[in-house]
Amino acid sequence: MTLTFYKYQGTGNDFIIFDNRKLSVKLNMNQIGFLCDRRFGIGADGLMLLQNKKDFDFEMVYYNSDGNESSFCGNGSRCIVSFAKELGVINKTETKFIATDGIHTAKINGNIISMKMNDVENIEVDNDSYLLNTGSPHYVKFTSGVKTADMVAEGRSIRYSDKFKKEGVNVNLAEKNGKGIYVRTYERGVEDETLSCGTGVTASALASSIQGVSTAENYSKILTRGGELTVHFHKGKNNSFTDIWLEGPATFVFKGEVKI
Repeated sequence: MTLTFYKYQGTGNDFIIFDNRKLSVKLNMNQIGFLCDRRFGIGADGLMLLQNKKDFDFEMVYYNSDGNESSFCGNGSRCIVSFAKELGVINKTETKFIATDGIHTAKINGNIISMKMNDVENIEVDNDSYLLNTGSPHYVKFTSGVKTADMVAEGRSIRYSDKFKKEGVNVNLAEKNGKGIYVRTYERGVEDETLSCGTGVTASALASSIQGVSTAENYSKILTRGGELTVHFHKGKNNSFTDIWLEGPATFVFKGEVKI
């Protein structure tokens, strides 16, 4: 079977996307893992299916590069919105779609996609470390020397610790960087560092507000190895956050065919 795919990236976080509105793309875990493999397949941090869904512009189905269906992906969602716009699924500058964690809206301004994230509360705080869910579970630690840290070793030590090894957690190291925050992320499911992580950037931005190092009262600029993203938010009582928006570029890379 030969399938047509599209490759997109959002600040270096890259994805394979299939137009599956006819439900003709049926992939098992091994096939998804093969397609995402950077040596034997196409290569990507994750794979997405764009599907029809009643009362919504589309449905986003997301898989990690290990082939498992995953929780919400911030950069992936921005990329699939850009893809849907190119397909003509979206014919306006705003969209409403559904993903595994519920309903999302997004705004489109050229290749800049602003993604509405779910509200966040119940943030666990332990000195300079934070545990919160921004569509996916994230551990954020503020420390020094983030740019030169062994991110894979640091990430794995936390992700596979007794507390997290069963369900897994994404691990972010963050530090103040000029007028913004510098963040590196180790992602579960990928089991490696990615150049950027949308839900991780969002988690780090909210944590930076609690930590007192965010860019401003209601937003934070986050620099990753793959580029810059901005997170806007409203901070409420008891470290709760509403009106959270993840904003940054989503870029088409190439289109191709692959045999499965």
